[in-house]
Amino acid sequence: MLVAAIMDIVTSNCECVEKESFKPWLPGNAEMRDIAAAVQVIEEGDMHLDEGERNDDDDDGGRGMKGIGIKILEGTTAIGLSRTTEHMTLDHSNDTPSELDRDTPRTLALMNKHGSSVEQANLSAAVVPGLWDDLHSQHVAVPFAAWALANWAMASEINRSHIEELDQDGEAVMCALLAPERSVKWHGSLVARLLLEDHNLPLSDSVSDWASSLLSTASHASKNEDISLSQMALSAFIVAVERSHQARRTVMEKGLELMRVTAKRTSKHQQVQEALAKALELLSTEDSHLSIEESQKWCGILLSWVFGKSSSNEIRSSAIRILSCILEDHGPSSVPISQGWLALLLNDILVSSKASSVKEGIDKVKTQIDQSNILSAGQTANQLAVGVVSMAGNWLTGSVDTSPLADLLSLDPFAGPYKNLKKDNPPKLDVADSALATLKGIKALTGICAEDSLLQDKITDLGLLCLLRRCLLRDDYEKLAAIEAYDASRAPEAQERVSSTEGEVSPSNTNNPSSVRVPPTAHIRRHAARLLAILSLLPKVQKVIAADEAWCKWLEDCADGKISSINDLKIRSYARAILLNVICHQQIGIDSINSGPENGSRDGTSICPSYDDMIFLINPERPHWKCPGKDQSSVQKDKSSSNEVDTTNSDSTSVTQVSDVADSSKSFNVSNNDSDSEIPQMDIVFVHGLRGGPYKTWRIAEDKSSTKSGLVEKIDEEAGKLGTFWPGEWLSADFPQARLFSLKYKTNLTQWSGASLPLQEVSSMLLKKLVAAGIGSRPVVFVTHSLGGLVVKQMLFKAKAENMDDLVNNTVGVVFYSCPHFGSKLADMPWRMGLVLRPAPTIGELRSGSPRLVQLNDFLRRLHKRQMLQVLSFCETKVTPIVEGYGGWAFRMEIVPIESAYPGFGELVVLESTDHINSCKPLSRSDPSYTETLEFLRKLKAQYT
Repeated sequence: MLVAAIMDIVTSNCECVEKESFKPWLPGNAEMRDIAAAVQVIEEGDMHLDEGERNDDDDDGGRGMKGIGIKILEGTTAIGLSRTTEHMTLDHSNDTPSELDRDTPRTLALMNKHGSSVEQANLSAAVVPGLWDDLHSQHVAVPFAAWALANWAMASEINRSHIEELDQDGEAVMCALLAPERSVKWHGSLVARLLLEDHNLPLSDSVSDWASSLLSTASHASKNEDISLSQMALSAFIVAVERSHQARRTVMEKGLELMRVTAKRTSKHQQVQEALAKALELLSTEDSHLSIEESQKWCGILLSWVFGKSSSNEIRSSAIRILSCILEDHGPSSVPISQGWLALLLNDILVSSKASSVKEGIDKVKTQIDQSNILSAGQTANQLAVGVVSMAGNWLTGSVDTSPLADLLSLDPFAGPYKNLKKDNPPKLDVADSALATLKGIKALTGICAEDSLLQDKITDLGLLCLLRRCLLRDDYEKLAAIEAYDASRAPEAQERVSSTEGEVSPSNTNNPSSVRVPPTAHIRRHAARLLAILSLLPKVQKVIAADEAWCKWLEDCADGKISSINDLKIRSYARAILLNVICHQQIGIDSINSGPENGSRDGTSICPSYDDMIFLINPERPHWKCPGKDQSSVQKDKSSSNEVDTTNSDSTSVTQVSDVADSSKSFNVSNNDSDSEIPQMDIVFVHGLRGGPYKTWRIAEDKSSTKSGLVEKIDEEAGKLGTFWPGEWLSADFPQARLFSLKYKTNLTQWSGASLPLQEVSSMLLKKLVAAGIGSRPVVFVTHSLGGLVVKQMLFKAKAENMDDLVNNTVGVVFYSCPHFGSKLADMPWRMGLVLRPAPTIGELRSGSPRLVQLNDFLRRLHKRQMLQVLSFCETKVTPIVEGYGGWAFRMEIVPIESAYPGFGELVVLESTDHINSCKPLSRSDPSYTETLEFLRKLKAQYT
């Protein structure tokens, strides 16, 4: 009955401890002699009580031992089992202090050391449960003592202090950890954890030994599927690693393999995985770091933690931090890991995007675009997987199966290419191929996630920021290419030595260093910056960037043009946009906490502008690009609100005929004083046309007639690739009072080059982004080319319909370069040949006489008649080459004739000897396509500011 009673209470006690809701059974003011007895029992294996007269005939060797026990409650005695199967007689009426207080010499020595008297240790009669799982064993003293020691350690800081004094060398804890009984290991681990967590106690010299034993205990327990013991041992192991430098060094030298084995065995047990992830994070992010070989061995497990469906946030966060440290520590050598990370991320997002596209499926065109992005991303994911395996194969020195990256390559997207790697002659990719796969991977992610906030949130949680940071701040692929070129240069020398040794003729050099291709690192950096600009609108991303001083400094230097290796205007714009999103939103958040809800705008939204990848900031180094204060005033024009307008009367128009190279008497003074431009008085927004771009459309040309043609969709891509970007270099100097923006949107002439949104959807999307960026809070002028003019007209139409009065009322002017107000001949051609050219939806809306175009033009006419905005139009006069044939022959046509380029109101400028492509590309500052626009802007500034 005694054993049964003890077992019932102890079992329930055990379950409570393992659920971490355990309240200690023992008092917080335990006597030193009791703790000393427990320490001795654990170290020596048993304890003798009730020594009687020696009898050589006794079964116990004449020692007179009746039982094994220990005082575990104040004034009470708990009795265990004797070495025989008989229970000890519980006759406490005849007990005397002299009989119950006889301890072994070691216990007396410990007690004498601390000045305790025998009288203070009198034992009274009572039975208290206290044995553990191992009560069925004959030797119960050690499990009993370990249980008591754990309860005392949990009960109070004083008890823990006594345990530390009595076990300064850590031998008792070590003995418990090495004991064969499961319960002793469990309670020994708990004691170790409690002592290590108490920072008021000195750290034992045995902590490193404890850490090794704890890890060994956890590993063996996992092998036996004893998850409870494994969890307890790992919880103590984490504290040991956290507190002891020596423990970390010991584990890094000898314990990483054991940790990996344990991680693989317990993949289905989340709490064990959490403990291992936390421990590895402590090991690899503190004063010691994983070697490149260990990093490669661990990366498969780490990436499984990141993408595992059952992984908790704690596991995922630890894995991402470890992987980030690996990338920082090993740079180019870690490229297979970073590329594998990107491949897994893209695969994961593909699964989510496919599911969401199936659920939506409402908008036919949008669905077509999504499906196109998903198809392209799937192909890219396969290329990434092949790239990872190929690079691993290039670096392989031994058997494929013994590669440190074997665990990574066994994961799903790499398993197929990994099998091919085991063949005799697997295909090998160079660094440029690998970099190109990474570039495509980033572009694919951007295409899928650009307009999906849920997917943006997901890729952030999966650690994409670490990869983007690496792409922006480091040049891993360039360094790998340099290594590849160096190896190629040394290859002939090595071949010559081998040939001379064997007496053979040296083979021709096939590894010419000049043949090593340059990886597209600039493009990788650009698209990484673009994706980061999109993600920088998420609060969690803003916090990460704001807390990273090195990242913020790089972004600032990049935006200011202080990084010599980065001349890309798009990257500089992205960098400034990211900083504005981060700093401004962080400041607004602080102000809203300090000042309350009045910090928001009138409609309750944040006054902080938000810039994403479709809005480019021209000259991001200028001082006016800063977070707006609450005192920033919105300059409103005095406009009539009447909607009833007489549309029968046409407006008077001034038509100016000028030559393409006209001498101008106006002076263009470049002011170096930015004091007037710190507070911009006007916004100027450039909107490109069909197949144009935010920068290439506005670059000056070598002459005013297109000399290159080719496919019809290349007409604007070829022109303006190089040369001066006149809005940023000329206009910003001649008109410093304005902020300059340039918009980007996707358009195609035919569906052969991919799906694109119709005009109304493009305009709605841009309108939303313009309003979010705060454009419309001050006077704004749109400068447009071709289709861009129709996009702006549609935006204003929709803004008026949806009561976005700020943008409509503050739009003071529009400049149209060759805008097809009434349709284009270029649009008529593919529409009539629809079966061959498959015109894009936007092209159908550009057909001559389109009712939609007439409606938009009438809307703008009404605004102009009410003097709400001014209009300046430019017209081309030369035909534009569309398709070039043999012998210099080319098919040319007039894309926007004068009757379509002139809306019927405002001022018209006819550009002599200028075709459609170059109408917005002035040759010089004296070119009328520039001078007329500059004069137009100055008039508007004088009128409205």
